[in-house]
Amino acid sequence: MSAPVTPRTPPPAKSSAPSRRTGTATPVTTPAPATPAPLATSASAPAARPGLDWRVRFGALSLIWGFSFLLIKVGTEGYAPFQVTLGRLLAGTAVLAVAMAVRRERLPRGARTWGHLAVAAFFLNALPFSLFAYAELTIPSTLAGICNATSPLWGMALSLVALSEDRPTRRRVAGLGLGFLGVLTVLGAWQGFSGLDFSGTAMALLASLSYPIGWIYVRRTLAGSGSSTLSLTGSQLFLGTVQIALVTPLFTSAPDGFPLLPTLAVVALGALGTGLAVLVQYGLVEEVGPTTAQMVTYFIPVIATAAGVLVLGERLSWNTPVGALVVLAGAALTQSRGRGGRTRTGTQP
Repeated sequence: MSAPVTPRTPPPAKSSAPSRRTGTATPVTTPAPATPAPLATSASAPAARPGLDWRVRFGALSLIWGFSFLLIKVGTEGYAPFQVTLGRLLAGTAVLAVAMAVRRERLPRGARTWGHLAVAAFFLNALPFSLFAYAELTIPSTLAGICNATSPLWGMALSLVALSEDRPTRRRVAGLGLGFLGVLTVLGAWQGFSGLDFSGTAMALLASLSYPIGWIYVRRTLAGSGSSTLSLTGSQLFLGTVQIALVTPLFTSAPDGFPLLPTLAVVALGALGTGLAVLVQYGLVEEVGPTTAQMVTYFIPVIATAAGVLVLGERLSWNTPVGALVVLAGAALTQSRGRGGRTRTGTQP
């Protein structure tokens, strides 16, 4: 759900280094979203092996990003969507700033790099975070979480056009078709999309499309920039915060108060889903590799659906979980290259 900066690895992104929902060759992530999605990879000092087993951290990351859609829904009950986005970016940036200070990371250098980071921040943080927040005003968090799972499908379709090294294979084309068949199942196409909120669903799907656009941009412009992934991602989140801070006063007025539950939800969404999750994801990529780390993508919609039903009491018809499973199967196929081929990696926002 959060979107960090790194070429493809979610989503703090999808590449070979840590990347979102967070999710680029390596993650830039956040969330989700929300996703997070990280930026372009670069050399960073090897980290000491964490005390917790990687499976525990993998499970924690799945839960954090899976619950992000529930937190967005709760946050919008007390704040305007842009305010939810601003709050989560502030909290996420603060977490990464502390991490950068502890590790004595330097900020990226060069106006060109900062310009590319500003574009990445828009597509990987400011835009998708805001779209998901607006979408959840009218659609369930379960549907938002499933829409987020379409990012790998959009990513494959776009990469075939934008990245010359990505070649279509029968397996990947089949995965793309299967994935979008799953989307139609989730939306109940055979019923004429009865009862579906088109604007909210469209915004959630556009948010999911925004992540791979950002990942491809990062892969083409920021790979090999010379700065560490953490430095790039922290700077990206900071620029995303500035962008939303400039826009928020134009569309919202100051909140009348700070309701406890929505405030806690926004802080948790940013500190955990947009900040801490990125650090956990980077650690997983370093320890078990991007292919294993990116498997968290397939747990996010499952957890988002369970959280929406069990905690928020959202209704669930049969086509939602069935369609979600079809989407995930299609996404998994698009991430593979067949026998002898390397697996495409990626991470969430």
